[in-house]
Amino acid sequence: MRDKQWFNGKNVLVIGLAKSGMAAAKVLKRLGARVTVNEAKDLNGSQEEKELQELGIRLLSGGHPLNIVDEGVDYVVKNPGIRYDTPIVKAAVDRNLPVVTEIELADIVCEGEIAAITGSNGKTTTTMLVYEMLQSSSVPSYVAGNIGKVACEVVANVQSNEVMVTEVSSFQLKGTETFHPRTAVLLNIFDAHLDYHGSREDYERSKAKIIANMGPEDTVVYNAEDPVVVEMVEHSRANLIPFSLNGRTKNGAYIENGCFCYQGEQILPVHKAALPGRHNQENMLAAMAAAVSHGAALAAVEDVLLHFDGVPHRLQFIGSFFNREVYNDSKSTNILSTQKAVEAFQAPVVLLAGGLDRGNSFDDLIPSLKHVKAAVFYGETKGKLGEAAMAAGVSEWTKTETLEEAVREAFQFSGEKDVLLLSPACASWDQFKTFEERGHRFIQAVENIQLSHLKTDTS
Repeated sequence: MRDKQWFNGKNVLVIGLAKSGMAAAKVLKRLGARVTVNEAKDLNGSQEEKELQELGIRLLSGGHPLNIVDEGVDYVVKNPGIRYDTPIVKAAVDRNLPVVTEIELADIVCEGEIAAITGSNGKTTTTMLVYEMLQSSSVPSYVAGNIGKVACEVVANVQSNEVMVTEVSSFQLKGTETFHPRTAVLLNIFDAHLDYHGSREDYERSKAKIIANMGPEDTVVYNAEDPVVVEMVEHSRANLIPFSLNGRTKNGAYIENGCFCYQGEQILPVHKAALPGRHNQENMLAAMAAAVSHGAALAAVEDVLLHFDGVPHRLQFIGSFFNREVYNDSKSTNILSTQKAVEAFQAPVVLLAGGLDRGNSFDDLIPSLKHVKAAVFYGETKGKLGEAAMAAGVSEWTKTETLEEAVREAFQFSGEKDVLLLSPACASWDQFKTFEERGHRFIQAVENIQLSHLKTDTS
């Protein structure tokens, strides 16, 4: 690991501001670095500019001039969402400058332990499960990463006897060199973000970086049923703890005789767990193993499995409206997530999906669409999703322009005891800034329908 004293007096360029860039710039300033922040958006006169100026941090905004990397830069921290083929990033790489993401910096300065969770799906739920299990066990812990506060913002609070539970993406991991969590969780690997990575191979290499620097004193929790994950961990020097839905695994977490089990001890009957779906059973097993490795008590693990009912925008139960159960799964930004969401329910599902068109087809979604009662598609991908619905033989489906229109149509298709499920299978950026905004707009649209009916009933 790079010594944090190394940054004193070094010239560090932070590319891209947002939350991670601001947090990274502040950490670097505390370490004694001379920091320049470069942001494509014009921030002249903004609150961000004022805050950086007060800290003595230089800001260049309104573009990415390539000559910045020739100003004696020693180190580059880039926003995870900025692609490596962006000219300024490519220029830094071409000059053999270290180009990392803020999770690398957070690891360098962290005084405590890091539990890092990655995978194509389930990261957020698993991260929150681990955090809740540690909290319930009175293990001092924090939660960070793609789940609210970025790691560099949280890390200053983490003491030597504490744990930072961190969700990490392939975007973040690709920009690491010495990142070394105490515990790493590898949930699954499927095709995702290939437009960013350029190839499946690069995506897998990026995910594998989570365990690259781990040794015998560390723990890797991994999905024993995912062949790609199994191959990734095959040569790891860390302590390996597998999890499996299909029976006992040596030294691991598993389901046997209808119960969640850990290393031979039954924890809880599966049917009593609060979260629905087989994919959430995987998340719960992984969280159990990771939390116990950091000192969680099995009694606390059981309590969390009983009562944890999910995170916002990830199969979030909104409520019962006109005897329909409504779920917000806006964080499902790829096909696999939507497959798992649809398959989590026994009741008939009316699916709402759509969003940014990344150029992919939705053929892989067809088997899951065969099980939905009806579907409404919106946004840039509505046409492609409609083709998949026809191929699946969905009897009732339609297309709309907006999510609000889709909600109204979905209620028309649904009957009592049906599930109305927003699970887009696409990124949100065609109509929304974030998946969170999309989820909030969905909830608002559902509530507006309820209000309009109440007004009609009382008029």
